[in-house]
Amino acid sequence: MFFFDQGYIVFVLPAMLFAFYAQGKVKSAYNKYARVASKRGYTGKDVARGLLDSMGLYDVDVEITGGNLTDHYDPKARKVRLSRDVYNGSSLAALSIAAHETGHARQHAESYFFLTFRNNFFPLARIGSTMAMPLVIAGFFFGGNLLLMDIGIALFSFAVIFQIITLPVEFNASTRAMAMLAEGNYIYPEEERGSKAVLDAAALTYVAATAVALAQILRLLLLRNSRRN
Repeated sequence: MFFFDQGYIVFVLPAMLFAFYAQGKVKSAYNKYARVASKRGYTGKDVARGLLDSMGLYDVDVEITGGNLTDHYDPKARKVRLSRDVYNGSSLAALSIAAHETGHARQHAESYFFLTFRNNFFPLARIGSTMAMPLVIAGFFFGGNLLLMDIGIALFSFAVIFQIITLPVEFNASTRAMAMLAEGNYIYPEEERGSKAVLDAAALTYVAATAVALAQILRLLLLRNSRRN
C-alpha cells in the first residue's frame, strides 16, 4: 500500500514521532521561560530595535504579527515581525526569540552565505514540494511508471536540500542571538541558561523537520525500487 507501507513504518513514522517530540519541547521551553521575567526589564521590541540600531540597520522595522510563535524576519520587506507576546513581553523567552529573529536580519545585512543560498533556492523547493508527491503517486499507481516517480523524487530532493540548508541558518541565528543578548547587556549571565534552553528547543524543530524530509525521500526511493522489482 502506498499510504501505509514498509518505508512509512521504518522511516517516516519514527521521524514524525521525533517531530512531535520537538514541537512539545519548544512549547514546553517557551511556556516555562515565558513566565520568567528578564531582570533588566527590556521587552522583545526593545531588544530587536536596540540590536538593529546597534548594527546600523535603522531601515529594518520591528512590527507585531498575528498568532503565537509566528515570529520571523522578512528579508523582502526588511521587517522583524514579532508575535504580540514577544513584542510586548519582557520574559526570557520573548527576549530570546526577538534576538534570534534579529540575528536573521544581521545575516541578511552581512549576506550570510547559507541565508542567501536558502532564499535563492526557495522557489525550487516550493515547486518540488508542490509537484513531487502527485508525480510519485501517479507513477506508482499508473503501471509503475518509473520515469514519473524519478522526476517526482528528484523534485522532492529540492525540498530536502532546502531543509538541510535551513539548519546552519537557524543555528547561526541562535548563536548570534546569545552573543548579542550578552554583549548588549540585555540579560544577566545567570539568565543565559534560560535563553539557551528556548533557542535550543526551537532549533530542535528544524532538526526534526529535516529528519522528516530525509525519511520521506528514503521512503520514496524504497517505493520506487519496489515497483522496479
